Amino acid sequence: MALSSYTMPISADKVEVIRKILVEGGFEMKQKAYAHFSGKKGKLNVTVYEKGPKVLVQGGDTEDFVRFTLEPMVFGEARLGYEEVNEPDMFSPHFGIDESGKGDFFGPLVVAGAYTDATSTRALMDAGVMDSKRITSAAKIAKLAGIIRSTSGVAYEVISIGPERYNEMYRSFKNLNRLLAWGHARVIKSLAEKVPDCPRALSDQFARKEVLEKELARHGLDLKLEQRTKGESDVAVAAASILARERFVKWITDSSEKSGVKIPLGAGPHVLDAARELIAMHGGEILPKVAKMHFKTAGEI
Repeated sequence: MALSSYTMPISADKVEVIRKILVEGGFEMKQKAYAHFSGKKGKLNVTVYEKGPKVLVQGGDTEDFVRFTLEPMVFGEARLGYEEVNEPDMFSPHFGIDESGKGDFFGPLVVAGAYTDATSTRALMDAGVMDSKRITSAAKIAKLAGIIRSTSGVAYEVISIGPERYNEMYRSFKNLNRLLAWGHARVIKSLAEKVPDCPRALSDQFARKEVLEKELARHGLDLKLEQRTKGESDVAVAAASILARERFVKWITDSSEKSGVKIPLGAGPHVLDAARELIAMHGGEILPKVAKMHFKTAGEI
């Protein structure tokens, strides 16, 4: 299968190296949100994102650009096709855990997990599975989520804590990290029942590791727990992020249609108008049913 998407973390000093390569290569340079820059040439798009930083290559000539430009001129080594050698842990059996909706005023908190091994990891990589935060199209998220669910060897679990239940739990836990740990532990427990011999779980770092370890112990789970920043660079975590994002986006879409108000993502001033419109149409009691009430935004409304 021809590679049509490729993402890789880079060091800060490589940002300008890539910019120079694109400019000298005749790429049409443009600005893009949350990115240092983006370049387009024919069907090839190359974007260097601020977070990471990370380079994302997309389009029909992705594989050639990676093999004949990025690898020799930026990385200084062959990586494409050698991931098993360079990143052996990613190809060993493990659970990847991620969440969606944590920073959004409206909508649920969704926690998802995926089990992968060497064969399924390679299959997901070839299908273009990457961190969902880099994918802006809901259709692309849905397509990749379908591929993940149908890939042989992948086990998965998704739990969605709707706003009403979320608000109840937050009042009980009194701490978002404890609530997150509960969600992560529940997903890991479910995956462990499906794949009991899996030796470890990996998640993006969201809190002190001992908070999640304590919650896992409460569920009687004994497996190695790893947390790290940029955990989404692992294919299992990336798959989990896509499954979680799909469920979250579906809630936003369905609730927008049901309420008659377009419900926005994120938090902050831009959600105030939507919240006030919801209240005007459905009364003040609507807000705890659609929003996370511990956010400062709720107080402002």
